[in-house]
Amino acid sequence: MPAMPSRLARRSAAVLPPLLLLLAGCATPETRLRQGLIEAGLSEPVAACMAGHMAERLSTAQLAQLRSLRNLRDRDASQTSYAQLMHDVRALRDPQILSVTTSAAVRCAFAT
Repeated sequence: MPAMPSRLARRSAAVLPPLLLLLAGCATPETRLRQGLIEAGLSEPVAACMAGHMAERLSTAQLAQLRSLRNLRDRDASQTSYAQLMHDVRALRDPQILSVTTSAAVRCAFAT
C-alpha cells in the first residue's frame, strides 16, 4: 500500500504552483528596462547593454519614470529614431536620467 502524503506535503503541493506563478511575474528592473528598450526599437544586444548600465545608475523611482514612457509602445518600433527616444527621455526633465541614458546609448552603440 503506498504511503499517504503528509499534511505538509499536501499543503506544499497546493501552495507551490501559485507561488511559482507569482515568482515568474517578478522581473528585475534591468529585465523590464531591457524589454522596454527592445519594444522601443533597439536591438537586443544594445538594449541589454543599455539596461545593465542604466539599472546600476538610476534609482527605482527614476526607472519607474522611464516606464512611464508608455507612448513608445504605441509607435512602430522600426520607425522610432534615436532622436525621438531621447526627446521623450528629455521630456521627463530629470538630468540624471538623460545623462545616464545618453552615456549608455553612446557606450553601447560602440560596444555592440
